[in-house]
Amino acid sequence: MRILITNDDGINARGLEILKAIALGISPDVWTVAPETNQSGTSHSMTLHTPLRLRSLDDRTHAIAGTPTDCVIMAVRHVLKDQPPDLILSGVNHGSNLAEDITYSGTVAAAMEGAILGIPSIALSLMMGFEEGSRRALWDTPLAHAPSLIKKLLQEKWAPKSLININFPDANPDEIKGVAVTTQGVRDQALLDIDSRSDPWGTPYFWFGFERRKSTLISGTDLAAIAQNKISVTPLSIDLTNHGALKSLSSRLK
Repeated sequence: MRILITNDDGINARGLEILKAIALGISPDVWTVAPETNQSGTSHSMTLHTPLRLRSLDDRTHAIAGTPTDCVIMAVRHVLKDQPPDLILSGVNHGSNLAEDITYSGTVAAAMEGAILGIPSIALSLMMGFEEGSRRALWDTPLAHAPSLIKKLLQEKWAPKSLININFPDANPDEIKGVAVTTQGVRDQALLDIDSRSDPWGTPYFWFGFERRKSTLISGTDLAAIAQNKISVTPLSIDLTNHGALKSLSSRLK
């Protein structure tokens, strides 16, 4: 099995090292194509108006000056065009990708692009401590649990154009309370803070920041699973159609 690994935290991210170790526990044929720099929050964007630069670190490790989506496309259509990957793993993200995070996440977007290309794809993320001062990354948890979980997922039949989003809780390997198959949760609305500053020349610039707020937990969601120290496994689909609204709109707009 040929495995492509990528991420949105960049080619030098610790999580990518962890993901490579996870992938090598599944197959010796592992290739890395990841962004040159941190691309967190880029979602499913792709580079269209500037050239893409590829830097090879070794025969199987390449950095792309672009987004996670760019990396997957370049890997499948260029680097590995003669033998495309059988599996794409994206992550392990330095921080969770739960609820609405999924819509912003470059980690999930890389797996989404893999699904579009018809390749089984999994996004992996690691929750970090919620409270101030507890922003630790317990990398031993995905190392211990991801290989067997991925193998089990690969034994299942996946729906076309689908992908899997895995989140590991902020807990040591022996504290994990199992695996939960979940729906995408919904957070209580977080406060977006816009910090306005000025550079040395007096020109204004801005930073976005989000208030860290605990949400009301609904059973069966990814948020609830993580709160229970369970590994959250959420099947996602490329199809964004609101099927529940189809019948109503069709009758009204005839």
